[in-house]
Amino acid sequence: RAGAARAGRSAVRRVADRGGALSVAAPRAALVHDWLTGTRGGEKVLEVLCDLFPAAPVYTLFHFPGSVGAAIERHPIRTSFLQRAPGLRRHYRRYLPLFPAAIERFDLSGYDLVVSTSHCVAKGARPAPGAFHLCYCHTPMRYVWDQEHAYFPRRTGPAARLRGLVLARLRAWDVASSPRVHRFVANSSFVAQRIRRYYGRDAEVVHPPVDTDFFTPVEAMGAARRATPGDYCLVVSALAPYKRLEWAIAACEKLGVELRIVGDGPERERLARAAGPRTRLLGRVDGAALRDLYRGALCLLQPGVEDFGIASAEALSCGTPVVALGQGGVLDVVEDGVHGILTTREGDVEELAAAVDRVRRMCFSAMSLRARAEAFSAQRFADRMRSLLLPKPAVSSLVRGSAS
Repeated sequence: RAGAARAGRSAVRRVADRGGALSVAAPRAALVHDWLTGTRGGEKVLEVLCDLFPAAPVYTLFHFPGSVGAAIERHPIRTSFLQRAPGLRRHYRRYLPLFPAAIERFDLSGYDLVVSTSHCVAKGARPAPGAFHLCYCHTPMRYVWDQEHAYFPRRTGPAARLRGLVLARLRAWDVASSPRVHRFVANSSFVAQRIRRYYGRDAEVVHPPVDTDFFTPVEAMGAARRATPGDYCLVVSALAPYKRLEWAIAACEKLGVELRIVGDGPERERLARAAGPRTRLLGRVDGAALRDLYRGALCLLQPGVEDFGIASAEALSCGTPVVALGQGGVLDVVEDGVHGILTTREGDVEELAAAVDRVRRMCFSAMSLRARAEAFSAQRFADRMRSLLLPKPAVSSLVRGSAS
């Protein structure tokens, strides 16, 4: 353990000494990301890391060219053997049992520093002996831990039994690979608790970056109060089972309020069948269109438990309040009655509808909502991440406490 501490301190010093502020070329740093298929919260974190390490290659299981922004695409992107898998674009989730083997096959022997951003298997990458591995963890794998039933509701039959064996092996691998990380950084207090529960490790909390320069109120802070909000509620989310978007659909139908849903994912067809006449599935939209939707919405809805919920911070940055389930990462973002309304009962459509009705009768200050969002600015994120990688006593301490 003492040897690993000395090697880790030396690795961090070498990287920092070459770049000083970690914004100059760091040729022996590598970034590891689960996959690149679109731009969501995880990719926004990766964009800032790419700016911090402009010469670092990005290792990822598979990459659909053009699916992410130039900040990532301009880096060398190195993919795994899964990039050539048949039917990958439509069915990449079916290759989940192969993800651990694919991430472990990356050769990171030439790097002093590995920074992984992980919600699946990226944290299981193997750094070189003596290298320092920092993992920015969006969450331990939900579908193999506490949300297995939400993703896989069918519990009987041969397929379910086989799936149970696969998930058990993934859980074992997830725990066994966690000592490869010298320091965990969590995106919320909620995720830090999950890291402690499943891996037995402490994690620093650094909230994800929000582009507060881009996401602004209608007149870019010119008015003290919100412009008259529109007559629709907004959801900005991956269309995944744990998001519980059917509850948002039901609540808005009950109120007779239009619901606009931005995002894509495996739940799209099911949600389209559940949608009533007041629900619009918009798919993916560009940044300017998303900003306009935030600005014009009555409120942003988050009916499920979020690991952080970056959309809530983006909405506040645009001067729009949030209605969310008062559990999970949103508790780091929204104060009940100040930045919106937090509901107390998961799955209670009546309470969710009542919260939306309450919000449309309240008056919110755009300046106040915006001020809350500025706590999550991209600059603050970059400064915090940089401080964790510079050779300070805190870094020496974290390496000494890591697993060898």
